Formats: sequence, C-alpha cells, structure tokens
Amino acid sequence: MESSVLCMQQTTTGGSPNSCTDRIRMQDEEQSPALRVTSLSGQYSFTSTAESSAGTERRASASEDRPSKLLLYRSKRIVDILLILLSFPVTLPILGVLSLIVLLSTPGPIFYSHRRIGRNGAFFSMWKFRTMCENSAEVLEEYLARHPQARAEWSRTHKLRYDPRVTRIGRFLRRYSLDELPQLWNVLAGKMTLVGPRPIVAAEVEKYGDGFRFYRRVKPGLTGLWQVSGRSQLTYPERVQMDCDYVERWSMQRDFVILLRTFLSVVNQDGAY
Repeated sequence: MESSVLCMQQTTTGGSPNSCTDRIRMQDEEQSPALRVTSLSGQYSFTSTAESSAGTERRASASEDRPSKLLLYRSKRIVDILLILLSFPVTLPILGVLSLIVLLSTPGPIFYSHRRIGRNGAFFSMWKFRTMCENSAEVLEEYLARHPQARAEWSRTHKLRYDPRVTRIGRFLRRYSLDELPQLWNVLAGKMTLVGPRPIVAAEVEKYGDGFRFYRRVKPGLTGLWQVSGRSQLTYPERVQMDCDYVERWSMQRDFVILLRTFLSVVNQDGAY
C-alpha cells in the first residue's frame, strides 16, 4: 500500500517529508484502491446535472452568500478557538492517553491524515486516530470482492457496519467517536470548524450532485446535523439534504444545539460503527 509520510509540524512549518516521524503518516483508510486514486490525484469534477430542477438552481444562486458572508458566521472562528482552549484541560489528557493506547496496541502510526474537500472546494489533510490495520486497502478490496452485499453497502454509504479493517481498539474509538478528536488541530488551523457538514472525499462529490454547491460554501465540521440525526443509519441522499438544510438555515444558536446533541449522541453511541 502506497503511503506518504506526513507530520503535524509540516502543516504549519512546511518541513520536509524526510524529517517526519514514521509514527504519523498519510494512510488511505476510508477508501478502496479504486476510490483512493481519485482522492490522491487531487482532482474531482463537479458539474450541474441535466436532470436538476430549475427550483434547485434558483435556490443555489439566490442563497450564494449564506451563510459564509454573514458577519455572525465569521465569528464562528472566534467561538471555535475559545471553546477548544476551554476544553484543553480535558481533551489534552485524553489525546495523550489515546495516543499511547494506539501506539502500543497494533503496529502502525498513531495518526493518519486523509485528503478531504473543504471550503470553496479546496483540499486539506484531515487528521484522525488510526483505527485500522496497516494494509487496510488490500483487506477492503479482498473483502468486497468476496461479499457482494458489503460492496453494495459500501457503494451506498462509503461505510460498512462490519468493517474487517478496523482494529479492536479502533472499534472502541469509533463507537464513542474518539477517533475524531485529532481534528481539533484542523479546527485550530482554520481548515475546519466545530459544527458543519462532515468532510467528504473526492469520490463523494458526484453523490452530492447539486448539493455540493451548498457544501463548499462553508468549512466542514468536527460534528454536524447528520452526526446527531442518525448518522450511519441514514441514507446518503438524506445526509446531503441535511447538509444543504444546515447551510441554508445556519444560526449560531443551532450550532450550540448541535454541539449539545453531539455529546448526547456520543454517550448513547447513536448511529456509530
């Protein structure tokens, strides 16, 4: 499996890949080899479908400035930083303990970085705790070849209820969404926000269709409306609809409600696997 060596320091200092520790590197956990090529190539195409309704087109153009150009929306950046700083007494020890557990549990890096699409369609590296085996792409390819039902599930949602790549510790981290905690770094770096549509890969742009117009107006979020509304139990079109609804009806009050619901969803393990 091809992988590129990365580290957190490079993100801010532009350091050379050769200087990075091999405990933190890019891995393609979320995609099969076929989809991985699309993501790593740094390219994707987005065109409005011929079947899209005129109402959807008018809706997109009329709302082009919402909410990214609202003064209140711009204040989200300040709120993000303040909330993260306030959470550090709790989150930093948790990050340290989880890093040690991942390091000692299975061979491989502690973190992995994956290319996702952010605001205005730009690519960025999203960080997570590693929850899969090192040869995850090969394991997935073999598993999907032997299980047609799993391949159909993967095609629909880009997720598997039973994922053979996930390690024992990884299942625990995913069940409580702890694998997402390193994305606090992405929020501090300004690539993500605490609440917004979840980051997608290049191969998912086609599935978003005209909904991608809404997705690219805002920064992707550490949590979002989809996360607290059923998550993996929902269909992909339902996810897209929720992202569009979030962008069009954004408010700071709604963000705080989603953050509260996120905490409850994590405790109850709603839709997580």
